[in-house]
Amino acid sequence: MRRRQFLEGCQAGFAGLLAAKAGVPIAHAAGAREIAADVAIVGGGLGGCAAALAALRNGRTVVMTEPTDWIGGQLTQQAVPPDEHPWIEQFGGNASYFALRRGIRDYYRRHYPLTAEARAVRYLNPGNGSVSRICHEPRAALAVLTDLLAPYASGGRLSLLLEHEPVRAETEGDHVRAVTVRHLRTGDERVLIAPYVLDATELGDLLPLAGVEFVTGIEAKSETGDERGPEQAQPDNQQSFTCCFAMEYLEGEDHTIDRPAEYAFWRDYVPNLTPAWSGKLLAIEMSDPKTLKPKTLGFNPSGAGQGFWLYRRIADPGNFVPGTYRGGITLVNWPQNDYLLGNLVGVTPEEAAKHVARGKQLSLSLLYWLQTEAPRPDGGTGWKGLRLRPDIVGTTDGLAKYPYIRESRRIRAEFTVLEKHVGLEARRKALGREEVTAELFPDSVGVGSYRIDLHPSSGGDNYIDVSSLPFQIPLGALIPRRVENLLAACKNLGVTHVTNGCYRLHPVEWGIGEAAGLLAAFCTEHKLKPRAVRNQPAQFKAFQAKLAQQGVETHWPRVTAR
Repeated sequence: MRRRQFLEGCQAGFAGLLAAKAGVPIAHAAGAREIAADVAIVGGGLGGCAAALAALRNGRTVVMTEPTDWIGGQLTQQAVPPDEHPWIEQFGGNASYFALRRGIRDYYRRHYPLTAEARAVRYLNPGNGSVSRICHEPRAALAVLTDLLAPYASGGRLSLLLEHEPVRAETEGDHVRAVTVRHLRTGDERVLIAPYVLDATELGDLLPLAGVEFVTGIEAKSETGDERGPEQAQPDNQQSFTCCFAMEYLEGEDHTIDRPAEYAFWRDYVPNLTPAWSGKLLAIEMSDPKTLKPKTLGFNPSGAGQGFWLYRRIADPGNFVPGTYRGGITLVNWPQNDYLLGNLVGVTPEEAAKHVARGKQLSLSLLYWLQTEAPRPDGGTGWKGLRLRPDIVGTTDGLAKYPYIRESRRIRAEFTVLEKHVGLEARRKALGREEVTAELFPDSVGVGSYRIDLHPSSGGDNYIDVSSLPFQIPLGALIPRRVENLLAACKNLGVTHVTNGCYRLHPVEWGIGEAAGLLAAFCTEHKLKPRAVRNQPAQFKAFQAKLAQQGVETHWPRVTAR
């Protein structure tokens, strides 16, 4: 390592964290074109942050990049409250993830004027949203993640490059030697040099640059055996993405936005799906994910609120002293603003940008429809008091900094998780009995639980939403078949299109990232390759002991399917 270059790069570390917390760009040290560290993490989402913390607390130096000006991924810049399993307050997650959740609650207790009743609730849910036990504002998670990383940045062991994306990778044989990243506003480039490189990007952006073999879309049933797979592979058939936004309701006021340019299109748009969607996309009615029959959750932001309003509410005024919030605030990540008309992977940057722009038009059209045409329980139409809250998501247009990504490029891994490993019915069929558990992986490095939940896809598939069993994260799913020093640290691990549906949520992504960061640190300390750690019993036993020592759960108690 070149000490001078490393120290120059680290000058951006604490400044970057403060900028991430404030949501402002950072200035980098002039001339620091190369940054060397033990671990280079490309992507500052939940997986990237978990990986960085794991490597840092085990004595490694880290450089981490992030394409937006907020770290935290789906929890912050994508504006998605955590989707978690029903036991998350007791078990089924990493100690570091529990610490993140406690930190968010403590942040509210320290900085927000909670009522005495709310302050006394052990498992405080700031928004009392129905999707999660801890629905909260994105900035709260951003502040906690910043505080967790700050000591390492201050100590010069973490360099954070905000608003940077990977543009090139230098490889030699089966090794990634360097990754070049570019500042999205200035065009300045920096070269990251590290023995271990982790792809924690939302879309697996580093994989094609580094020549890592990967899969997109739906694999052929003949390849995976997944019961819900097609006969022929469909690489361009990918899950929808969503441009989320925050909105508040102020009774008696008029906050109607200008009519979006594409409103006429989206108002009349009927998704072309098989089985058929329930009708128009902009409607309170939707396809039930499990039965695919028409279903409505209702919508009413008045009073205590009902239906979709409560679904992802992040601020319940009743939890705070009167006057803290003028109205409740909810995050809109609904079936009604899932974008189905194109992909962000496998297309040119120009086409991807076009789809994001149209996804934003869809979300703004949904808001305008709610303000002007949505049916009300009193027989009227529209809720003019709905107000876009750009400050909540840290943007000028009121839409989240980055689309909510459900499906990434996925590495061709040493081991791939199939439906028969985790799906309830597929598992019963494979084992020939009713009473089943998920496959027990001998190389487990974490646990997770979520239904196999696939949103409607760009290829015309309606929901695939079926029961899964509490599962493990196999180490083999983080290791590419060929490349030696790149690890998957996000949704780009070795899963199929189907099993991605239960491996993509917040605590699982955190677990994937933490396992990758710990593995990189362990390999550095013991001068081993990741593949050797997995395939040599003595080495893996030592690594799993390290996981247990640091609070990583690798096995489930006896629980039931979701």
